[in-house]
This record gives sequence, C-alpha cells and structure tokens, in this order.
Amino acid sequence: MRIPPARRIVLFAVSVVVAAVCVRLGFWQLDRLDERRALNAEIEAGLAEAPISLTGLLDTAGNGDDLAYRRVVASGTYDVANELILYGRALDGSPGDHVLTPLVTDDGPVVLVDRGWIPAEPNRDAPVGPPAAASDGDVRIEGVLLPTEEGAAFTGDDEEAILVRAVNVPEIDDRLGGYGLVPSYLLLQTQSPAQPQDLPVPAAVPEPTEGPHLSYAIQWFSFATIAVVGYVVLARRDRREDLDGADAGGGG
Repeated sequence: MRIPPARRIVLFAVSVVVAAVCVRLGFWQLDRLDERRALNAEIEAGLAEAPISLTGLLDTAGNGDDLAYRRVVASGTYDVANELILYGRALDGSPGDHVLTPLVTDDGPVVLVDRGWIPAEPNRDAPVGPPAAASDGDVRIEGVLLPTEEGAAFTGDDEEAILVRAVNVPEIDDRLGGYGLVPSYLLLQTQSPAQPQDLPVPAAVPEPTEGPHLSYAIQWFSFATIAVVGYVVLARRDRREDLDGADAGGGG
C-alpha cells in the first residue's frame, strides 16, 4: 500500500511546527533563567551591604524598586491598633501566622514590619496578645526590606478584618486609610529592647533560587527532540511500507 504524499507533507509540517514551538519555549525559559540570575545577583549584592537607616535609604533610593533586599535600621513606635495577621505561614512544618505591625519611625516614614511567626490559633479574629504583643514603647529594629507581594491581601470587604493572605503593601495601605506606607515591607531580624519572650519568632530571609526555569527549558528541548525523532521514525516506517507495497505489486 502506497502512503499518500499528502500524509508525508502534513506529518512533516506538524513535526516542524511542534519542534519550533518547543525550541522557542525552551529559549524563553533560558531567558527567564538569566533574568532570575541577574535578580539573584542584585539581591545578594543588596544583602551584602551594611545596614543603612531607613530614612537615609529613602532619601537616596526614593520609593522605587531599589528599596527591596536592603538591610535597614529604624527607630520608632509600633502602631498596634493597625496590626494585621499574615495567615498561614508555617515554621519548620508547624502551622502558624506572621504578625504585621506598622512602625511609625521617629523620622516620619511608616513601614510595615513582619515581626515574625506565631503558632496558629483557631478562629483568630483579634490582635495578638502576650507574649507576642508588640512593645508599647520606642524600639530600634534591624531587618531586610522585601518587595510587596502579588495577590489580594484581603479576601472580603470586611473593613475590620485583620487577616491577610499576602503582604500586598499598596492594598494594605488603602485599607489603613492611606497611611503612606513605605512600598516595601520590613522583615524583622533584631529588635531592641527585645521581646520579653520568644514570640514572635523572626522569619529567615528568603534565599535566592533559580526556580524551575532550567528544568523547564530541558523539558521543552526534549519535546522538540521527540517531535523530530518521531517524524523520522514515522517517515522511515512509511518508506518501508511503500517499498513492501511496491515489491508485492511487482511480484503479482
């Protein structure tokens, strides 16, 4: 039986399109990997610098992306009335939440501080109490500024809600009435005077990672290879069937 030429053309075209798309997606993932590596280099450079005062950083960097991943120190008082709970942040496998408390600095700026982890409580609908309650006096803190998170902070329209799902600083600022929060939030590392007990537990600074981009690129290139090899295998099979059909016809 002779294989129709149109089938070969369609098979070849489909194989080329699939392979080309997969190769393009593979290179796109490699571009994403380069972007991630460049960002990681910026993060590591920022974390390697000595801590600077928050006000000093704002004076030099403004409110742009240069704020993120910088070590800063700030002094001021916590605004406990506007404290929020970052819901569902485990610590070493233990369920819990993080405490977000605005710090009104002595120099004027207000920064949202992630004071750390506290154990989970069912139906948490009130600010934290002892031993994790924020100090009601002046504090000096040191930490790392992190970029605002994507995604909705609040899941409903309840203006009294204290639970947030993401540290979306602009959305939180709007809910607090246009407080004028610094656009990055501060991950607390040390505080003076220290908390009277061990809560909240300061969260570790996220380690830069390259993400899954390299493995995704390898997968896409593998798919492209499979498309090409698959075409070759099918083309050779069709060729054998053509030859077998020709031999059978000649023999008859």
